[in-house]
Amino acid sequence: MPRISTSSWSLHRSLGRPPTRTPDGPPATGPAADASLALLELPERLAGAGIGTLEICHFHFPSTEAGYLAELRGAISDAGIEIFSLLIDAGDITQDDSALQKRDLAWIRGWLDVAGAIGASHSRVIAGYAPVEPNGGVLRDHPILRRSAANLRHLAAYGKEQGVQVITENFRATAERADQLLAILELCEGAVATCADFGNFKGADKYRQLAAIAPQAASAHAKALYDGEGHPDRSELSRCLDILAGAAFDGPISLIFDTPFYRGEDEWDNLAVLRGMVERYVR
Repeated sequence: MPRISTSSWSLHRSLGRPPTRTPDGPPATGPAADASLALLELPERLAGAGIGTLEICHFHFPSTEAGYLAELRGAISDAGIEIFSLLIDAGDITQDDSALQKRDLAWIRGWLDVAGAIGASHSRVIAGYAPVEPNGGVLRDHPILRRSAANLRHLAAYGKEQGVQVITENFRATAERADQLLAILELCEGAVATCADFGNFKGADKYRQLAAIAPQAASAHAKALYDGEGHPDRSELSRCLDILAGAAFDGPISLIFDTPFYRGEDEWDNLAVLRGMVERYVR
């Protein structure tokens, strides 16, 4: 059923500057700098704010040791929070260099292990960073899209063993347009779903593209546009939400506070404003 969610990204100011967690760097451990809220405290805080579903960005984990993951899973359970997905925000499954591609796939599989350990039902994997240059052929035959789909299918099969459904998103160059993303999903033959992010499609064609992927969306990232004083554009967000509703969307709608314009005492104030704009779509 449609439900209110949020991502740890929306609270990155409170969670602090995340440690570096990329495939090409050493493992980053330890708490984030400048944190006023620990990740272990987040589930209870969310429950108190009336938000029952959570997505966690991979870089917000201070540790991936088994003991810490068990503690986090316990905190999520104790708060009565659904952990919907682990958002893996790095790793390029479309790069040409086979050794680097193999490295990144192994790194992503490690995060799928983490997703399973904390009880996440889904994990979002980036479809790729390689730009898809027109080659005059059918999109589903484009070598970059085929490479993306093949690796997503591989990761989906691995995730299934961990009890985790792999999803991707209209995010980064390989899936930046609806037709590219839909071609990838078609090639994945139902093994991979998608997240529809309101803010990642740009320009006058934004709404047509969002409408094209909405029927296949397992989740959504609700990003508002803000003016220079930090006021959200309510009508624009409603237009995006109407597209979801028209597609009979039935998943979590994550409130994404993603703007340099900051109003109120803290991020929770801004999340409350977004929640007020989205609530009528989940009733």
